[in-house]
Amino acid sequence: MTSTTIGFRPNDEDLRILKEAGGSTTETIRQALRLLDQQLWLERFHADAERLRDEDVNDEPEAW
Repeated sequence: MTSTTIGFRPNDEDLRILKEAGGSTTETIRQALRLLDQQLWLERFHADAERLRDEDVNDEPEAW
């Protein structure tokens, strides 16, 4: 696996968050990325749920 480095120049608000998080900058950024991934997953979930809100699986034939 190729190593990739991400450059990051924190502003004052970023520094405040990093200080309050208490962990290392790397750990905090990793946690933020996981939260972003979860948020994106939830957005896809909600979009799918909205798209399928009128679907009635009882109207479909049994798969087995």
